[in-house]
Amino acid sequence: MTASRIEVLNANTGRQDGTIERDKYEAMKSALLTVIPNTMDGTPFKTLVEQVAPLLPKAVFEGASVPWYVTTVKLDLEARGLIERVPKKSPQHLRRP
Repeated sequence: MTASRIEVLNANTGRQDGTIERDKYEAMKSALLTVIPNTMDGTPFKTLVEQVAPLLPKAVFEGASVPWYVTTVKLDLEARGLIERVPKKSPQHLRRP
């Protein structure tokens, strides 16, 4: 791994899931932690892309698949314990513990 990339984890498998560019990871992490509340009900996963898109630097994400980065960084943040799925809530909702 180079300094410009970061290893991401997958909450579903518990293993490393590759690396992504550090600037994209940090921007997405910041945006996700901004929009995901620490309330009991959380926020629906399906609305995350539209919630984080205005918070992302356009130059960093130009031509990138924002939905792919939302999912990848979301799984990493879950694996690291920074966010969690709201139990027994369908469709999937997320919250900060």
